[in-house]
Amino acid sequence: MTSIFLPVSSSLMQLWNSDHGHVVEACKDSLKKLRLDYLDLYLVHFPVATKHTGVGTTGSALDEGGVLEIDTTISLETTWHAMEALVSMGLVRSIGISNYDIFLTRDCLAYSYVKPAVNQIETHPYFQRESLVKFCQKHGICVTAHTPLGGAVANSEWFGSVSCLDDPVLKNLAEKYKKTAAQVFLRWGIQRNTVVIPKTSKLERLTENFQVFDFELTKEDMDLIARVDRKHRTNQPAKFWGVDLFA
Repeated sequence: MTSIFLPVSSSLMQLWNSDHGHVVEACKDSLKKLRLDYLDLYLVHFPVATKHTGVGTTGSALDEGGVLEIDTTISLETTWHAMEALVSMGLVRSIGISNYDIFLTRDCLAYSYVKPAVNQIETHPYFQRESLVKFCQKHGICVTAHTPLGGAVANSEWFGSVSCLDDPVLKNLAEKYKKTAAQVFLRWGIQRNTVVIPKTSKLERLTENFQVFDFELTKEDMDLIARVDRKHRTNQPAKFWGVDLFA
């Protein structure tokens, strides 16, 4: 499997949680907004169907206790078959999943007619998820790291997460290669044969993110990074939704 680096993707969209029962309508709404005839890739954003709040909206309905309103009438299998219909209709070239663990990925492979092309997950040096990454790759599913730098400042502020950018072992590696810690993380992700999609609004960092093809981490340094894994998830939507979807 060939790893690629994507700073942005112009025709990658995701099905929001509240549109699981309205897959075709939601996809067409996205196409209309983007002024496109088809999408290259369409992902199920989270493995949960929630109360419908209107096609194309990204609101999350909460009950009076502040807990996410989960729709128990729509299974992930039903959602996936609707995603497959998009391929048949020519609206989407490839479909995929996001935030699926090993067991949900296994189930999707079992009931799918069109295999998921991608599983987009949080993975970085502090949350390496080696078993999930290897499982997906073994079954021909490309792993995309949506938080390859560990969420950095955003997740530290929103969720109180610990940033791996400040890890002394990783900072020492950055000095060794005369790179930033972020560049080392991205290079590590590429050498794992994953797709990395860093996010930044700063031009200088966007430029830095491309400067990861002029060096290669040694096997010893790859092994060193493997040992800093804390199994630490930084993205915790339970803070907003009142329910831990990853429990």
